[in-house]
Amino acid sequence: MYVGRDLTELTMMSKSEWRESELAFFHHSLQQVVPYLNAEGQSLHRQIVEEIEKRGGIGRNEADYTHGTKPTYD
Repeated sequence: MYVGRDLTELTMMSKSEWRESELAFFHHSLQQVVPYLNAEGQSLHRQIVEEIEKRGGIGRNEADYTHGTKPTYD
């Protein structure tokens, strides 16, 4: 379950101020509904993807004893 700031609050901030978990959660959420997004939703999703790319991505290439290879949103 996601525990963090809601999308209304986050849209008032620069994407560079978002936490990685927020970017990951909302990217995943918007990715699930891409066919239904209007132009504003598509623009928001694109900005989130660009910020993730700017930060070098969110995936992990290898696991260790404290982290898996799949990012955790909460």
